[in-house]
Parts: sequence; structure tokens; C-alpha cells
Amino acid sequence: MTQDPRQDLLPVTRIPRTGLPAHALVVGDPARAAAVAALLDGAEEVSHHREYRVFSGSWKGVPVTVASHGVGGPGAILMFQELADAGIHTFLRFGTAGAIRPGIGDGDLVIAEAAVRDDGVTQQLLPPEYPAVAAPEAVLALQRAAREVGARHHRGIVWTRAAFQPGPLPLFSYDGAGLAAIEMELSALLVTASLRGLVAGGVLVVDGANADELVDEDATGGYNPHREVVAAGVERGALVSLEALRLLSEEYAADRPEGGGA
Repeated sequence: MTQDPRQDLLPVTRIPRTGLPAHALVVGDPARAAAVAALLDGAEEVSHHREYRVFSGSWKGVPVTVASHGVGGPGAILMFQELADAGIHTFLRFGTAGAIRPGIGDGDLVIAEAAVRDDGVTQQLLPPEYPAVAAPEAVLALQRAAREVGARHHRGIVWTRAAFQPGPLPLFSYDGAGLAAIEMELSALLVTASLRGLVAGGVLVVDGANADELVDEDATGGYNPHREVVAAGVERGALVSLEALRLLSEEYAADRPEGGGA
């Protein structure tokens, strides 16, 4: 009997259960996934279902998966979980963010050390005291790659917040907490990776202010992500992310026991 090929696909994202490269770069926008995949050697589209678009290829000889996860933690965590189910063990999120800390400019990169879990989904999985932290090796690989590319970058804690637009409820102020930036999905990735014993981190391109309460609008020119300075930052960020994955693959290979699995 011929096996139904649909049985080999995971249910939500429709990605294959096996065969994907184990180092993944995850992005929000399906079009950005295609743009990053265009930088790879031998890139092929693996699947495209809903907002979840997946490519495979290689970067400087390292097999890489590139996947889009859409906007917001609840949908993104489904992709993260199913990528982990498919055998991905190293994740880097490459996205955009609004700057919070003074001195972080448009087009700069923010390398996340940890995230505030205001993502709208992990609160239903774990108590709020459980941290969302990046793997130290991911932070260091991203920092090294940013230096090699010559990309202006900063390290710090980011705020993952489910709501993009402010509403009638008062917005909690993190003034004085030293947060670097605000985005929408990273803490869901970091918690997923911690629960499963995987490596994860994130680098974000600053595309302006996300809310007037969080950023000096005069300094950023207001929120407009469709500017040349942001596009240039995205190009640098893609190179930094892929190079960091290469560095992490070398470290993973060095740490594997001789004769160990892939």
C-alpha cells in the first residue's frame, strides 16, 4: 500500500516531519523568508501553508532552514513547536523591533539576551516567574557575526508584547528597567527552546517607534518601517543571522560526542 504523503507532514504548519536542516533562521514575514533564502546556495521552497513558509539551502556549506512564523506569539509558537518536532535544535529569530533604550538608532541591530514574557501565549503554559532567556552561545555568535559584518549593534533585554497598537488600558512603564527594544514573538521562541533543551537567540533590526510612550518620536521620525535605513539594516541583519548560524553549527559539531547523532 502506498503511504499517504500527508501523514509525513506536521498538522498545523504542514512542514515535513523529517529531513529539514537542524539549524533554523525564523522570521515573521513570508516574503522576508524568501529574501533570506535567496542568499543561500541551492535554496528550495519546502512548504507554504498559511503564514508558514519554509525553505532549505546552505550557507557557506552549512545546511540551513529558513521559516516564517507570522505576526504574534500564539501563531509563532506553533511554528517553533513543530520545527522542534521536526528535529530543529538551533533557532535564531531575525525580526524587527521598536527601540526603547536611548542611543539605539534606526537600522541598528539589537541582540537579545532575554525577553519580557508579555507575548500572550507562554503565560498559559508556565508561571510568570519562568524566564525567557537566550542561549549564551547564541548571543555571543550573533555579537561576533555583527562585528565581522560591521553592523552597528547593541545587546540587551527586549520586551515581547502581544498587542502592537496601544489601547485604552494604561500601558505598563518599563522606564528605568533598561530594556533595549520591543517586538512580538521572541519570548515564545526562547521559552519553547528552554522547555525542550534547544539553543535559541534573536537579533532584531530597529525600524522605529512602536508606541509613542516607549520611544522619542522626534528622534525616530515616527513609526515607518518602509525606509532605506531600515532596508539596509535588514540586509545586514540577514547576513549577521546566517553567519551566526554557521558559527553555532561549528560549536555544535565541536560539542558532539564522537560518533554522536546529527
